[in-house]
Amino acid sequence: MRAATGTGIVSSIVLQSDDLDEVDWEILGGNVTHVQSNYFGKGNTTSYDRAIWHPTSFQPQDDFHNYTTRWTKDEIEWYIDGASVRLLRSAEANGGKNFPQTPMHVRLGVWAGGDKDNPKDTVDWAGGQTDYEEGPFTMSIKSVRVKDYSEGKEYIYRDMTGSWDSIEIVPGNSAALKTLNAPPSLTASQRWNKLSPGGKIGVGSAVGVTSVALIVLAALYCVRQRRAGRRERAMADLAFERERTELSAYQMQMAKGNFAVSSKPF
Repeated sequence: MRAATGTGIVSSIVLQSDDLDEVDWEILGGNVTHVQSNYFGKGNTTSYDRAIWHPTSFQPQDDFHNYTTRWTKDEIEWYIDGASVRLLRSAEANGGKNFPQTPMHVRLGVWAGGDKDNPKDTVDWAGGQTDYEEGPFTMSIKSVRVKDYSEGKEYIYRDMTGSWDSIEIVPGNSAALKTLNAPPSLTASQRWNKLSPGGKIGVGSAVGVTSVALIVLAALYCVRQRRAGRRERAMADLAFERERTELSAYQMQMAKGNFAVSSKPF
């Protein structure tokens, strides 16, 4: 990922569950020396001491770098370009109660923490108020890799506790997994290369016949349009001549004084 530039602009990599468990990477557009890792358990925002700023030897807005999160039932580890920068064990998160433990979505995006309508604390954290005239603000993603350590096609919450042992895993493979593991579609050139010589000749002949047919149709259309244009021009010329003849006759009548004025209302 290459982070977006801009004061108050936040580039985010977020794992988040329906129960508001969350594991984050957040990179500020105005901070060229550090990136932040963070986590939340069940939406608990009673304290904000979970975030850690990690120094970097590069400017995150200048080039692409790998930001990795390894999340298991026992611990979460954050990596930058393959090097571990933080390890959180379950017991360290309020005795495990605030340790993220429910199925998550992966969310990537850029947002304005410095929007003037945000709370002051949020604007200050994001580095200041965002000037939208400096946009656009672009976060770039080169690739994403997700590995599910569990097995199952979906999850069922059995109660409202949000604990891992209250969640049932339904066996099977999800449609998303099948799509991700499906081989990529062949390009047009690859499909052409897989054709036999006879097949290529057949395709070439069909293309040739189609091209000739299109040329003939185009020629017929042009001829038809030209004929229609000639008819329209002839009718316009005839109408013009008729109007000019009538005008000339009227002018002659006016010159001779041979015109009448009606006393009846028109």
